[in-house]
Amino acid sequence: MSSLEIRNLHVSTGDKEIVKGVTLTINTGEVHAVMGPNGTGKSTMAKAIAGHPDYTITGGDVILDGKSMLDMESDERARAGIFLAFQYPSEIPGVSIANFMRAAVQARMSEGEEIDASGFYKRLYQKMDLLKIDRKFTSRSVNEGFSGGEKKRSEILQMAMLEPRFALMDETDSGLDIDALRVVSDGVNHLRGPNLGILLITHYQRLLGYIVPDFVHVMIDGCIVKSGDRSLALELEARGYDWVKKEFASA
Repeated sequence: MSSLEIRNLHVSTGDKEIVKGVTLTINTGEVHAVMGPNGTGKSTMAKAIAGHPDYTITGGDVILDGKSMLDMESDERARAGIFLAFQYPSEIPGVSIANFMRAAVQARMSEGEEIDASGFYKRLYQKMDLLKIDRKFTSRSVNEGFSGGEKKRSEILQMAMLEPRFALMDETDSGLDIDALRVVSDGVNHLRGPNLGILLITHYQRLLGYIVPDFVHVMIDGCIVKSGDRSLALELEARGYDWVKKEFASA
């Protein structure tokens, strides 16, 4: 079992502190959902863990299997087993999904090790069949002209091929209609298992009706202020966030 430990994490962008002391441990095999209103630091936390250069960790630590990642570049964190699924995936015109996937897999391999083309495509098609993605999908340029659902399915396919230890999923449900949400959630559930830990960031309980979390955490003003099981997400859906804000303000 692998573990990702977030210890008293503080993150700033420019001169503004966004994340203000988050402590959280995720083990492989677990799904943790982080909920909260806009602007509370959820996405900032995920990007900082992944090593996004726009965010500066000013305090605390991020530890993967006992080793701090703070001195690691984003590509080193990815090779170590961290995967970030973006809220708004970028388009890469002229680069096919197949070639992009192949380059990503090659980048994870040891120096001097070469990818086996036939083995790569066999595995790619197996993953696509598992996720119910048409094989013609691989010839399209990465995210160019894609619907919101297609962009998110492309990222799920990347996750399936790279087999990370921890997936940070930043508002995967953003911009998806009900049908696309169901398809993307099915993909995540197919990959869910004892070798993958998931940090799922969302505003709404509706995603958690499809991807049922083991733990739910509420982030307010850069801090995790309340944790529980799925029933907490249902309570937030019914009551909103104001009652949690009041509890946090009076603590």
